[in-house]
Amino acid sequence: MDRLIYTAMSGANAAASRQAVLSNNLANASTNGFRAELSTYRAVPLRGEGATTRVFALEATAGYMDKPGPAQRTDRALDAMTSGNSWFAVQGLDGTEAYTRNGHFEVSPQGVLVSGNGLPVLSNGGAPINVPAGATVSIGHDGNLSAKVGTQPPNVIARLKMVTPTGEDPLRRGEDGLFRATSGDPLNNDDAARLHVARWRAPTSTPLKPWSA
Repeated sequence: MDRLIYTAMSGANAAASRQAVLSNNLANASTNGFRAELSTYRAVPLRGEGATTRVFALEATAGYMDKPGPAQRTDRALDAMTSGNSWFAVQGLDGTEAYTRNGHFEVSPQGVLVSGNGLPVLSNGGAPINVPAGATVSIGHDGNLSAKVGTQPPNVIARLKMVTPTGEDPLRRGEDGLFRATSGDPLNNDDAARLHVARWRAPTSTPLKPWSA
């Protein structure tokens, strides 16, 4: 078999991979907190006998688009958006600490605060947050979670862990769509991080999506 086919196949694979990335980005254009994936390729000369113009198409180091999308207000007490470059901490399916900008939270049937896709949201101590049964939960601008049961006064049950990555340890995008520190270690809680909370009804007669950033 002519080995030229392998050279041509590298270009075809690059085109197919790029198409898959574009399709995924388009499919998630309205997903809360989604960060578009970037695809980058480079031409690597093929050494050996034959024409010197032969090249392989190889994937280069790529990242993600960090420009935030438009924010939309809702009337849900558990919708929030981080300010600046802060991120929420969640527990990934692999058990590691990961980060997301998706601030659409819910309380699971087991009484655990989870993200919109069911991942446990972490407190500033790095642990999942348990919500008292039957409690009404609200989020403060400082990330404090208050739970109110019946006619009792609200009590602070936890504080959301919010992190702000630095140039020394930036975030990298994982295949699960979550982000983790390049070092592999959990980032420190940022006590100065603040939230925009969506506790008011949006001035429209049609349902709006939660805060997306």
